[in-house]
Amino acid sequence: MAYITLRDVQLAFGGPSLLDGANFNLERGERVCLIGRNGEGKSTLLKLIEGSLLPDRGEVSIQNGITISMLAQDVPMDSGKVADIVADGAGEAAAVLKAYHEASDACVLGDMEACDRMGNLQHKLDQVDGWALETKVNSILSKMGLDPDADLSDLSGGRKRRVLLARALLTQPDVLLLDEPTNHLDVESIEWLEKFLLDQNNLTLLFISHDRSFVDSIATRIVELDRGTLRSYEGNYSRYLDLKAQQMEAEEKQNALFDKRLAEEEVWIRQGIKARRTRNEGRVRALKDLREESKARRSQQGKVSMATQEANRSGKLVFDIEHLSVAFGNQEPIIKDFSALVLRGDRIGLVGDNGVGKTTLIKAILGEIEHGGTVKTGTQLEVAYFDQLRNALDLEKSVKDNVSEGSDFVDVNGGRRHIYSYLQDFLFSPERARTPVKALSGGERNRILLAKLLLKPSNLIVMDEPTNDLDMVTLELLEEMLGGYKGTLLLISHDRAFMDNVVTSTWVFDGKGNIDEYIGGYQDYLEQRPDQTAVDQKSDVKKAIAKAEAAAPKKVKLSYKDQRALEQLPAEIEALEKEQAELNEQLADGSLFVKDADAAAQASQRLAEIDELLLEKLERWDELENLTQGN
Repeated sequence: MAYITLRDVQLAFGGPSLLDGANFNLERGERVCLIGRNGEGKSTLLKLIEGSLLPDRGEVSIQNGITISMLAQDVPMDSGKVADIVADGAGEAAAVLKAYHEASDACVLGDMEACDRMGNLQHKLDQVDGWALETKVNSILSKMGLDPDADLSDLSGGRKRRVLLARALLTQPDVLLLDEPTNHLDVESIEWLEKFLLDQNNLTLLFISHDRSFVDSIATRIVELDRGTLRSYEGNYSRYLDLKAQQMEAEEKQNALFDKRLAEEEVWIRQGIKARRTRNEGRVRALKDLREESKARRSQQGKVSMATQEANRSGKLVFDIEHLSVAFGNQEPIIKDFSALVLRGDRIGLVGDNGVGKTTLIKAILGEIEHGGTVKTGTQLEVAYFDQLRNALDLEKSVKDNVSEGSDFVDVNGGRRHIYSYLQDFLFSPERARTPVKALSGGERNRILLAKLLLKPSNLIVMDEPTNDLDMVTLELLEEMLGGYKGTLLLISHDRAFMDNVVTSTWVFDGKGNIDEYIGGYQDYLEQRPDQTAVDQKSDVKKAIAKAEAAAPKKVKLSYKDQRALEQLPAEIEALEKEQAELNEQLADGSLFVKDADAAAQASQRLAEIDELLLEKLERWDELENLTQGN
């Protein structure tokens, strides 16, 4: 018998049914991923199974004796001792244990009344097996690498999720429900969660996730919630995509045949009595049935339509970063001595744990915060910034007013479009476009930010965690759009599949202020990174050093011409940079275009030439220095 069974379940909240005669089975030991578009009702389905919601019709059946625990999507901001929060999952025993610890702490400080309470609480703990609970709590916290005495408010988002997971697993449930468990987690925490879940023998999982790498690692079956119906697909996400494409093709053919038949019957009913000769009551009734079926048929929700508005091309050099460092107060630098060259068309991913300085680096490069070292910015840069904290949205205003800033029209690639028409590209109906942003889901808010971002002409897009809460279809369309973008991209994301499909190089933060660059996406970085185990063994280190020294190219003595070039290049670069600064100053306020349009045009052309020359000379300088150092 299945652990969980849904039979002909119906549920609606005013609009179209979220569940429309849905059927589903969850068997022991399965790890089922529930997927679907934002707003389809996935979280609602978990609440039905958990028991906090009841269906309008149908049956949700749980096998006798089965225990279910749920890890919610939202991470709490509360404070409290980690051990107490985890123990809360055990109900009455947890409350008694917490009261005992509080009395014990007060007794130590000389509160005699608390000492008296301890005796009564000890008796209650014996009755509810509270001492065993304390052992369980300490055991699971040790397993998850959590400090039982830490305060929840001091932990990172990833650590908070571990605390919630520990609470959910404390009672050793037969079924664990997870709602977007990877949201706002860094890559290390996601990989830890994958391993932890796979190591739990006999744990049955039903989870919602839009992280394709996580789904491929964990799921044994995919179940899609689509227009109120649940459809099951055996295998991983890649297998689901193949089967789904076949299903949609068959559905389109079936709908086309239905529409053709309906059209033929509509022509027949509109013919005169003579043309029809005799009144065919059965055919009339059949047509009425066809019309009702056509009205009831729910079309698949459309896809987001995305297109960037590209500005004029930037110069070939976008950023020349030299010895950049950032520190706050007297703390250790969060970024130490970072140097890199960003060229037009680069798509760079930033990877690292939460709090290691990814957003800080972006802000330093863009000149938003003070830093050590230098950042030389290329010419004609126009930046569109998708920010992690969502500061660009006014929660009290409507979707329409957030995107168009009060106007009824927006400019899209040189054309004028009504704001409602534009927002429909991002799946917002006119009614939904008038809704205040505070009433929308996380996925809808991200779509608003994308709609707002893509109205801005740009040749540099900066994206800080754009993938949180987006459904898989929208993620793939965003990937496609960025893949065809001709400008430069700086991307912070913990979505490994998204990074692999979008970026051309990866900056990896080690959490100690250092940043290393790797060619390719996240999987490429995993293959290229050094083997830490080997590095930790002294004998292997010595062998590696000896081998490297033997294989290292010898320093090359430069020819007279190259040596002269190396000596002259710094002065030439400095002169070009000085000329570049002077021209930028002349053009800064736009007055030169009014006074002398020809001179302004010549200055702009010369700026572009300087940009190319600077890049050539910087590359040549780097090449000659490497030769002299044997690199």
